[in-house]
Amino acid sequence: MSTSDPLPTDPLPTGPLLRTRDVEVVRNGRHLLRGITLAIEPGEHWALLGPNGAGKSTLLGLLGAVSHPTRGEVDVLGRRLGRVDIRELRAHLGHVNPRHPLRSPLTVREVVLTGLANTIEPDLYRKPGPEAFERAERLIETLGMTAVAESLWPTLSQGERGRALIARALMPSPRLLLMDEPATGLDLTARELLLDSLDLLRHQHPELASVLVTHHLEELPESTTHALLLREGECVAAGPVDEVMTTELISACFDHPIRISRHEGRWTARTAARRVPGA
Repeated sequence: MSTSDPLPTDPLPTGPLLRTRDVEVVRNGRHLLRGITLAIEPGEHWALLGPNGAGKSTLLGLLGAVSHPTRGEVDVLGRRLGRVDIRELRAHLGHVNPRHPLRSPLTVREVVLTGLANTIEPDLYRKPGPEAFERAERLIETLGMTAVAESLWPTLSQGERGRALIARALMPSPRLLLMDEPATGLDLTARELLLDSLDLLRHQHPELASVLVTHHLEELPESTTHALLLREGECVAAGPVDEVMTTELISACFDHPIRISRHEGRWTARTAARRVPGA
């Protein structure tokens, strides 16, 4: 191997960032995923949509090199799961955990800086340098957190914590950002601030790819480019968002008649069945 060749745990510089082929996940004799084939390229922003129990978080775990498939192939940043140390591979991914287990009263800036080493608490043996502080400040600004950069974690709202965790996940300059229902529990204002921040982030980092899990169409940013619909562990549809986010396919995914509309780049969903007399 020459000095210019990537190490076996390094991401490959070209090709899809994520690829799955005929993936199945079976737990206790039950199929959580079946026959999932997917490819995600740089600059694409995917939504994983489906009802509760559809397998969205299970698939995200595979894409984030957190777990392995029972059958099939999963390539993350060009490396095949099962043939690579996934602990090393995860260092190249930005994974946003909404249940971040922080116990210490760190400031927003300190939390963001922990993303450098992917630790919960500050690394006492690796002090961030000037470049790290500058990057943290840029990300804090992009995520709309400058006004609360010195605020302590326990005092933050859930929406502020979510945006801080996205900034934290981006500190190592990953090529891929994975988000599991980042808008869950947010009020209307907090949700809109989050989605606006994601749109700005994607504009400023055109090579970044992302995967966002949700079961609410209203939680999708305008910058969403692709979607995968899951139902009972199987793919209902996958591809460019305008081809997948249709009334027919969303209704099939959720097994209920749902009308889909899009206005100024954002989606809304309403049931097509009205049972109230005179409605």
